[in-house]
Amino acid sequence: MTPRIEDRPQMSVEEFEELERHAPETVWLEFINGKVVVKPMADGNHREMIAWLQRLCVQHRPDLWLHSESGLKTERYRKGRARADGVLVPVGALKGHGEWSEADGALMAVEITSYDSDTNQRDRIDKPDGYAAAGIPVYLLIDRDDCSVVVFNQPEDGRYRHEEKLPFGASVKIPEPVNILLDTEPLKEFAD
Repeated sequence: MTPRIEDRPQMSVEEFEELERHAPETVWLEFINGKVVVKPMADGNHREMIAWLQRLCVQHRPDLWLHSESGLKTERYRKGRARADGVLVPVGALKGHGEWSEADGALMAVEITSYDSDTNQRDRIDKPDGYAAAGIPVYLLIDRDDCSVVVFNQPEDGRYRHEEKLPFGASVKIPEPVNILLDTEPLKEFAD
């Protein structure tokens, strides 16, 4: 008799990290809510959007850097592993860190939706909860499906207490500790 999935033992963080170390370079793995998730590779528009955000962050906050595709220890008790599309930290904050950094120094996590079947669960539900549980003050979601920018902030008890959704083209205030005003007009050129 085959055991049901819910009867199988959960993979440990250590087992996930070993699996991830041996995955091909063309595959990015994450460990979210006790499950291994394959993260889609970024397309050209996705990479351009991250580059746009990096430029703005440097212009407004030269003391910070937005690292792309950074591994973070997330969720309660750091039991999750998320590869954020962007992580905003003070310059030099990741020096000496391994593949999976503690989220303590992160001021903002950024995700840009992908065109795959898991993006709703991953980017709109699981990642906000994981980032909030890790204490990351701001989560910025650039949602290509509905051409919007969503700012989550005020993490408390594993959830963000505040969320603001604005359309591409709006001025978006990224609150403290980031404190940047984004003119999202350039994102309209990426709308399909």
